[in-house]
Amino acid sequence: MRLHRPLVLATVKALQEIFLNDKPRQADRVIEATLKSNKQWGSRDRAFIAEHTYEIVRNWRLVLFVNEMQADKLRPQFFFQMVGSWLLIKKQLNPEGDNIDFLPKWEEFSFVDEAKTLARLEEALKVRKIRESVPDWLDELGEAELGTEKWTAEITAMNQQAPVVLRANSLKTNQDQLQDLLSDIEIGTIIPDNLPDALILKQRGNIFKTEFFKNGLFEVQDAGSQLIAPFLDVKPGMRVIDACAGAGGKTLHLASLMQNKGRIVAMDVEDYKLTELMKRAKRNGVNNVEVKLIEPKTLKRLQESADRLLLDVPCSGLGVIRRNPDSKWKLTPEFIDNLRKIQWDILSNYSAMLKKGGKMVFATCSLLPSESEAHVQRLLAEQPDKWELLKEQRTSPATDGYDGFYMACLLKK
Repeated sequence: MRLHRPLVLATVKALQEIFLNDKPRQADRVIEATLKSNKQWGSRDRAFIAEHTYEIVRNWRLVLFVNEMQADKLRPQFFFQMVGSWLLIKKQLNPEGDNIDFLPKWEEFSFVDEAKTLARLEEALKVRKIRESVPDWLDELGEAELGTEKWTAEITAMNQQAPVVLRANSLKTNQDQLQDLLSDIEIGTIIPDNLPDALILKQRGNIFKTEFFKNGLFEVQDAGSQLIAPFLDVKPGMRVIDACAGAGGKTLHLASLMQNKGRIVAMDVEDYKLTELMKRAKRNGVNNVEVKLIEPKTLKRLQESADRLLLDVPCSGLGVIRRNPDSKWKLTPEFIDNLRKIQWDILSNYSAMLKKGGKMVFATCSLLPSESEAHVQRLLAEQPDKWELLKEQRTSPATDGYDGFYMACLLKK
């Protein structure tokens, strides 16, 4: 692989935006803005920038260690060195990949010492928290909750690039038809086991520009996430509340499972998310959704009104780090502690909106039992006459390749 200075410079600038900005910016938004900044870049150019920026974000602690740098003492001029050292690390870790043959003799790479870089890499690979690039506190927490073997497997899997998974919108098409349509425009896909609407892209690409996406034939939704709506056991004609709907990925899935019949009340504390949800619903041909901003009076009015209730609660996102690698550096123990309180508050209070005899799914995208199973066990212990656990399931990046989700289906007696 030959390096092109403008592409390396774009990668450097993207990393500076992510790590040096006074107000932390999400990596995906920085990369999106970077790719839009030059319309002359082709698909390979864009792939280089996105791939290498994400890789360095994902392996941030490893790159800092190899360069003997501290995150709080970084300067803009250091980032060329970091990109150069990552290219050497990548070549060492994956010698069969599409790597550079050697670093060009650019002035910006003059501080990259290959021998020292590889010696430091050998040292780093012996220490899990450096090798897998996680903060000390997170490594300790993960091991405490999951055990050494499982935590090591999960965090290693979470440092791999996530596949792009589509969900065929069954209101407009199906899995086989969508696969054929995409094949006609040379987008290859794989049908996974036990997921009737899912397709996995063989190769990453900008599928949002296709007419099929613009016409609402599919959404991008991880395989693990696609298990949650069916877990709720919805039927056409039911009244369903999605109480933490966000931008509505699972809401739209519920609508398709209900064949656009019945009513879905999608709720969130952020109005802009509900606005985006309705845009997506229109594109998907969904017309059985109404949105409501979460307020105390709204929860009271909806008491015992739902046949089914989905609580996909705010969480640390540790199950989806593959897609949001910069979140490792933004999370804090205090933030997760506060999230646990919010999760319990939602579960214990919002569950009042479910009718007796109805079913509720409590879900998180966290690997931690303290954000997931522990809340369900507490609910069952404190209200044994009110709730029955029907089933629960976890998806695992290490075991099945899906993002890390937890879901529990409970019956309100």
